[in-house]
Amino acid sequence: MLKFKSLALIIMVFMACGTPELDNKSKSNSDSKKEIKMDYTDHHSFAKPAEAVVKHLDWKAKVDFEKKVISALATYSIENLKGVDTIHLDSRNLIIKEVRRDDKEGALGFKIENTNSFLGSKLSIPISKETKTISIDYETTEGADALQFLDPVQTAGKKHPFLFTQSQAILARTWLPSQDGPGVRFTYDAEVTVPKGMLALMSATNPTSKNESGVYTFKMEQAIPSYLFALAVGNIEYQSLGDVAGVYAEPELLEASAYEFANMQDMVDTAESLYGDYRWGKYDVIVLPPSFPFGGMENPRLTFATPTIIAGDRSLTALIAHELAHSWSGNLVTNANWEDIWLNEGFTVYFENRIMEEIYGKDFANMLAILSFQDLNDEINRMKSEDRMEDTRLKVNLKGRNPDDGLTAIPYDKGYFLLRLIEETVGRENWDAFLNEYFNEYAFQVMTTEVFLNVIDEKLLSKDSSWANTIKINEWVYEGGLPANCPKVTSTKFEIVDEELLAFKEGSLDLETEGWVTQQWMYFIRELPKELSKEQMKGLDQNFGFTESGNSEIKSAWFEKVIPNNYAYADEAVQEFLVNVGRRKFLVPIYKSILESNAGIERAKAIYEIARPNYHAVSTETLDKMLDYKKR
Repeated sequence: MLKFKSLALIIMVFMACGTPELDNKSKSNSDSKKEIKMDYTDHHSFAKPAEAVVKHLDWKAKVDFEKKVISALATYSIENLKGVDTIHLDSRNLIIKEVRRDDKEGALGFKIENTNSFLGSKLSIPISKETKTISIDYETTEGADALQFLDPVQTAGKKHPFLFTQSQAILARTWLPSQDGPGVRFTYDAEVTVPKGMLALMSATNPTSKNESGVYTFKMEQAIPSYLFALAVGNIEYQSLGDVAGVYAEPELLEASAYEFANMQDMVDTAESLYGDYRWGKYDVIVLPPSFPFGGMENPRLTFATPTIIAGDRSLTALIAHELAHSWSGNLVTNANWEDIWLNEGFTVYFENRIMEEIYGKDFANMLAILSFQDLNDEINRMKSEDRMEDTRLKVNLKGRNPDDGLTAIPYDKGYFLLRLIEETVGRENWDAFLNEYFNEYAFQVMTTEVFLNVIDEKLLSKDSSWANTIKINEWVYEGGLPANCPKVTSTKFEIVDEELLAFKEGSLDLETEGWVTQQWMYFIRELPKELSKEQMKGLDQNFGFTESGNSEIKSAWFEKVIPNNYAYADEAVQEFLVNVGRRKFLVPIYKSILESNAGIERAKAIYEIARPNYHAVSTETLDKMLDYKKR
């Protein structure tokens, strides 16, 4: 069995650390400082950053769409903290051609130790006390699961190919040899060559139009972990949406995207008013092709987003608020390892809800919270049926496991409700003051669950002994299930839906639904009886057009409800949806619903055989296991 050595880092945490800023507001400095001992183990990286650590990357790359590979030279500036003779990086399915260092002539010998499918390999490079840089000449392979090269037919325009990356959690190592853990940060410069007529974008400073050469340069002055290293290449155009906000998309989607995200600058301004300056310069969003496996990815300066949030009525933009919130929780204060992911996602769901409350009102935010509560209960019930209740803790044990196993609704939604409980217990004014200090004091640093618990106890809960007794924070963090003191949330808009649900259950299809928003429809569909007759499903469809809806959230919820009831009318639409949408959030429950229907595994596999080429590896990793799929 492979043994991992503990990483013990002594981190000097300043009230406001002097991290380089871009063209945004500067933050105030303080002479106050505090020494924190940050002890943690990263089970998912071979790097030993306490010995030798990467600090800056110069990346020169060429994207080859014909071969579907990236050829690159990665030059790292390093710090040999302990005077060791080897620096360790993570690599997976990369062809390492040559390695050099600045203080020794010629190519170096290097060592690659293969391990398992998801951790990849340990890349060991010899260094000396005098080594300042190491250079790695390499090429990606078909096994680069972070990359998805799309043929023109898989894009909106159907004329140009497309490439995007997805590095979280530990897929950066499949296209960049790196110290691939969230606790290691580096700045970077890049030069990327792409076919002429295409635009390249990264999680860095970005161009807003194509050039004639096909060579683009980038700079990221704030240090980021490798999971936020990102690239997109395609026939892409840009539209500004405000002082720091804008949207990129294929030309065919740009107008609709700009309309959908018209409030994005307001979101940035609102977020700043809540928790301090936005520290990343620009906040742009790129709408990717539908095979993107997530709703969004919070790559700094360039959020990646799924086109499934383009609903035409701006009703699904909470996702943008979520990714924006990551600019504070996650990108600014980062979970030290993937077992502390709730410090990233739980805070972000909470912050997202606060942004939406400020812009759309308390009742709208409460609808989002109730839907979140439903998702949380569904996840806990599923895990209970799978005898996985230990995974319903906020601090989850991922040793020997793929970190994706921890990316469930638990860190998102259970984390959110813990933070909401804290707010309701200590009062919003006290809670907001704590969060502002927290984001400022630990900016551009890592955080563990244990340190956070000490910080919140010292800075907040110690002010009133009754608060800790009311919250019982250790129960939330270290015990499974949902604590009894979980906040109860109500919404007048959902109370209206409840009245119409009662009428439906009493046999009426003449429902008062005028003015309902997406969240009300989602709640309505979710709360329909588990068993529906053919007449009921047909009647609902005739009245409200769920099967043909252009809203992906409504359509997905409807499919989950009617597929197990063998609603044949939706079969064609279900297949079309599954073939054209790659968002894992939708795919997993719909395929599960097919498995519960009369069609069963045969139909699920038949659709999957057609749809699988359109999915990113993040989605196929999950679905291959679910459907026991074997490549032909």
